[in-house]
Amino acid sequence: MAKLKAEQEQQQQQQQQEQQGQQQQQSNGHAKQQEAEQPAAVAGAAEHSIAVRHLDFAYPGLDGRPIPGRPPLITDMCLELQPGSRCLLIGANGAGKTTLLKILAGKHMVPREQVLVLGRPPFHDTELTTSGHLAYVGGNWTRDIAFAGTSIPLTGDFPARKMIDAVPGVSEERKQRLMSVLDVDPAWRMHQVSDGQRRRVQICVGLLRPFKVLLLDEITVDLDVLGRADLMRFLVEECAARGASIIYATHIFDGLEFWPTHVAYVARGQLQFCQPASSLPQLAQGQLLEMVTGLLRQEKQAMQAAGIEKPLEYDPAREGEVDAGFSYVWNNGWVPGTLGTSLAHGTNAVMRM
Repeated sequence: MAKLKAEQEQQQQQQQQEQQGQQQQQSNGHAKQQEAEQPAAVAGAAEHSIAVRHLDFAYPGLDGRPIPGRPPLITDMCLELQPGSRCLLIGANGAGKTTLLKILAGKHMVPREQVLVLGRPPFHDTELTTSGHLAYVGGNWTRDIAFAGTSIPLTGDFPARKMIDAVPGVSEERKQRLMSVLDVDPAWRMHQVSDGQRRRVQICVGLLRPFKVLLLDEITVDLDVLGRADLMRFLVEECAARGASIIYATHIFDGLEFWPTHVAYVARGQLQFCQPASSLPQLAQGQLLEMVTGLLRQEKQAMQAAGIEKPLEYDPAREGEVDAGFSYVWNNGWVPGTLGTSLAHGTNAVMRM
């Protein structure tokens, strides 16, 4: 009986092992099938912190669809950056820099496979931003108030420390480091600070959580020279120490030659080039501003030659004249949404198309 019982137990163990082996094979086969079904773009994106693949984008109309007859703002854009990259994004006003940064920040919906940040679609995977791994700092802390004005700074009678402490999960050491780098006084009353001081607090709050990808859109316009230099050095240290990636769009280039590892140039919604900084001799020669000026001038001349852009010159003798859809309008009464007027010969006089 004991021998028979031992044989039965041995047979049961063999059957369990066979079942476990079959389940493991099925699991492995299912995993391989999932990997095979993944798009090639997603599979390759794990090697890049940022991957943009043939992106097309147009702002929709009121019905949520692209406006008929209006070309896309971004066309067939491709961009890849490795971890630790610091990319300087350059281009003229209206080239598509801000739109690209907002798409990367997950603020506009695009097909999943066209834009990946840390291997994940930023619009669909909101955990990227809620975790702080993806950070975007841009624009101004402003709002529009009916019959009071537009772009009114956000203010309140509370200290800067209250805003900084409101960000959860941040060590006191990092708070102190950022306040030191940006020269932020935690006792500043936010309704009494200057534009530059408000900007410092905005940047401090935006950088508190350790990021893996950081998108900066003209955030140094209000900073003084020393504040901007200290911030740029801090960002270099963040990339070197933690392998973070940064894209920084700006029109202020003095003293910035040391900062980027890559330079990306956008014109008319298309990426003209994205090159390592080491391949651009102008940076080594301290001529970044001259390089950018030359690129923008060439692009403007090309647009004018193609008839895309026409130079406009103001002629005081034509005030009030309407010609081929163009009109000179000076004293146009009250500006919508504000209590300011645009008086003739005033600083806020406008020309309207």
